[in-house]
Amino acid sequence: MKNFIFDIDGTLLDTEAMYMKSLQAVLHDRGIEREYDVLAKTFGIPSRDAVIRLKLPDVDGILAEWGPRTQAYRQTVAIYAGVEQALADLKAAGAGLAIMTSKQQYEYDRDVVSTGLDAYFSQAIVAEDIAHGKPEPDGILLAMKRLGAKPADTVYVGDTIYDAEASAAAHVTFGFAAWNGRTPTDFQADVSFITPAAMLDLL
Repeated sequence: MKNFIFDIDGTLLDTEAMYMKSLQAVLHDRGIEREYDVLAKTFGIPSRDAVIRLKLPDVDGILAEWGPRTQAYRQTVAIYAGVEQALADLKAAGAGLAIMTSKQQYEYDRDVVSTGLDAYFSQAIVAEDIAHGKPEPDGILLAMKRLGAKPADTVYVGDTIYDAEASAAAHVTFGFAAWNGRTPTDFQADVSFITPAAMLDLL
């Protein structure tokens, strides 16, 4: 592989609690109680799609409250161990590195730029850049176009079924970020990376 395109949440950054707990709090204030595990099943897709999939009322109202509410849970976010070193090693080896995320630009700036992770990537595709988010392949295809990459030489590294489906639709290898400690139950990966350093074996 010559090109590595990355998801962010659950792949580079452990952000699940920030998003799900803040959504749970927003719903609680509205008199809506949903179990954390139910909400977490939507983790990894655009926020609007998640709210719609959960069949919640007042989609726009919830979205307006959800984004700002995440700030109260920022302390739960962490870069997964070994990720920064692996990115540095991949970049030094000449791999093309890009991000393709369901995050909006402000979320990318808040979660990625603020940590300095953006320095490892030559391209970043955010929600505003594409018409259709995951599981559609639009974002991966745009990232490949900007990298000058071919599907056969590209792996998309992610952690959810939406990532797996987007990879399949884009005809690229799907690499599961197994370093996050989760075990897939609803999809199969083409390759699983137990540690971030394991990605170097694909070069």
